[in-house]
Amino acid sequence: MQIYFACSITGGRNDEAVYQSIVEALLSDGHHVPTAILARPEVVHLEKVVDARDVYARDVAWIRESHALIAEVSTPSHGVGYEIGYALGLGKPVLCLHRAGRPVSKMLLGNPDPLLTIADYADHQQAAQIARAFLTRLERRSV
Repeated sequence: MQIYFACSITGGRNDEAVYQSIVEALLSDGHHVPTAILARPEVVHLEKVVDARDVYARDVAWIRESHALIAEVSTPSHGVGYEIGYALGLGKPVLCLHRAGRPVSKMLLGNPDPLLTIADYADHQQAAQIARAFLTRLERRSV
């Protein structure tokens, strides 16, 4: 499956190790993740040299082409929130992961959309495990 991975870039990179763990799990399971670079430390520099309109056009195209969106939402991000809403608007399943104990936007927590799943995790291994289970459920439904 093609999976759009979303995470904070300009809002903060404190969870970069978690981002990397999730993306590595998805790739090792054979999924295509066009946004895999977002988990890498150099993304902050790379995104600075890309025009905002190009980022928007590229990212919404990737969301449209993806089967699902997985977002790490522990660090608030305007872009990630937009991507989540955009994906749900297209009827895409969305998984939002956050560190246990982290406050999460009530706009996410209160959203009754059946395509939205929100889960907390204790460590990066559990975050990857939850992402894998989410995709396994999606694959079973599509068979």
